[in-house]
Amino acid sequence: MTHNVYFWMKENQKLQVFETLALKLTEIDIVESGSLGKNAPTPCREVTDKSFAYHLSLNFLNVENHDSYQKHSAHKEFVNICKDMWEKVLVYDSESIN
Repeated sequence: MTHNVYFWMKENQKLQVFETLALKLTEIDIVESGSLGKNAPTPCREVTDKSFAYHLSLNFLNVENHDSYQKHSAHKEFVNICKDMWEKVLVYDSESIN
């Protein structure tokens, strides 16, 4: 399954702290693969949402690993330290259909 998280950041935040702690999430042992990215400088189209600042994508072998990740100390640390840095967060979880 894939856990996609989109972040809208507040002004004047310590983005290096956010980026460092978010990247640490991709290294958790139950995360199969992961990445952190910024909004890409692609052309604006009607279907393209350019409003977010960061996107975190984490892949898990199964829902159980995702649920364990939610309780992991690195995830708790990230949320506790960074939660005041963002205005808005949206999460999209999906499972492969093949």
